[in-house]
Amino acid sequence: MRTAEINRKTGETDIALRLDLDGSGKSSIDTGVGFMNHMLTLFARHGRFDLEIKAKGDVQVDDHHTVEDIGIALGKAFDQALADKKGIVRYGSQILPMDEALILTAIDFSGRCYLAYDAEIPAQKVGTFDTELAEEFWMAFARNAQCTLHIRQLAGTNSHHIIEGIFKSAARSIRAAVKIDEDFADEVPSTKGVL
Repeated sequence: MRTAEINRKTGETDIALRLDLDGSGKSSIDTGVGFMNHMLTLFARHGRFDLEIKAKGDVQVDDHHTVEDIGIALGKAFDQALADKKGIVRYGSQILPMDEALILTAIDFSGRCYLAYDAEIPAQKVGTFDTELAEEFWMAFARNAQCTLHIRQLAGTNSHHIIEGIFKSAARSIRAAVKIDEDFADEVPSTKGVL
């Protein structure tokens, strides 16, 4: 079973997260940040991951700590669920069109963390959500999942669709990367023998 359970409690947040990489896209998401609930539900559905998140944070201050710490917890969950990464495809990419956005994502579960984030989101807010927090989420995810993640907005004028496209595209890239390659099911996908 490629699953993980992460509990992260700080002075700013309290997060309980469960992940099943080989799920069907079921989710139960309650972050206290409505926009993130929507994005993480989309993420689970498009990645076919079963995902449960219950988060409490100091949202009376702002959403930053909650969003970043969910990124940390989700990244740790992927790292834990992948274990030694034996048999995974390792790489994944997706170009995803939305009505008013075109997004490219590519990922390598390399054991090294790097984020290249090239998105120009026109609005500072979508509803009450600070759009700059999308980058903070993916930075925290990449660091803790120990992956290289490239996110590029190829076109787009609608802030909601740009961020939604990023979450959907990333989910599909990650889904492709974590799949088991039956031809290499007992091998780590690296000439070094370790990731």
